[in-house]
Amino acid sequence: MKLYAISDLHLDHPINAQALEALPAYPEDWLILAGDTCSTIKDLRFALIQLTQRFAQVIWVPGNHELWTSIGSIEGGEKKYHQLISVCHEFGVLTPEDPYPLWSGSGGTHYLIPLFILYDYSFRPDYIALEYAVDWAKQSGLVCTDEYYLDPSPYSSRIAWCQARCEYSEHRLQQIPSNIPRILINHYPLREDLVNLSRIPRFSIWCGTRRTENWHLRFEASIVVSGHLHIRSIDYRNGVRFEEVSLGYPRNWDQDQGIEGYLRQILPDPQTNPPPPLLRLP
Repeated sequence: MKLYAISDLHLDHPINAQALEALPAYPEDWLILAGDTCSTIKDLRFALIQLTQRFAQVIWVPGNHELWTSIGSIEGGEKKYHQLISVCHEFGVLTPEDPYPLWSGSGGTHYLIPLFILYDYSFRPDYIALEYAVDWAKQSGLVCTDEYYLDPSPYSSRIAWCQARCEYSEHRLQQIPSNIPRILINHYPLREDLVNLSRIPRFSIWCGTRRTENWHLRFEASIVVSGHLHIRSIDYRNGVRFEEVSLGYPRNWDQDQGIEGYLRQILPDPQTNPPPPLLRLP
């Protein structure tokens, strides 16, 4: 019984969707699905049909792509998020709104902690004021599509939504017994120093919040799983293993390996489990 993880399946791309259909079954194992699976409810259903048939249990967290809607849509923001939760529950998939499952398979007992933590533009140099963060990023010729399609309603801003999600998650994490290690799971990296985007460094403002910088210590994590960057990596901070487990757009991965080649084994610790090769950055 093993625990695997992958993120950023981006099933809006037919190549990725076809590769998912070719994925072999892992009937005794669990899978963490760490966000940016797709952009529509229809594609999420497709993904969960495929994955719940192949794994004993699936754990899902949202990325920004799942939350995209047209600004002003009646299904935007938190309403869209709860629609996604309802679809997951139809398939028995665990989400950030469910009781945290206790893993008792290979690798030892762990709480698995799916999180929904957004970003607040704080992954930026200290000399850039918050109100200028997006303009600062735009000066390098880029702007995240979230600025047009990630509606934060009913919150006043994505910053406010991020703050609310942090407070909600902190409260829940404080209720967990402290004698059992945890695996924290979020779409966005929890630490700014893990966001190494050499070609698009100012994209960092859409990659997380400094508020979670010490959560791996504060909440006694043994492993932290994330995606979003499309740069697969294994890093260590304070003895804690940080896994970036993204697949990415078709240009980011080698189709000859199939999705099977990009499943990251989280438990038991594989010791020597280098991430598959990076092709091109997004």
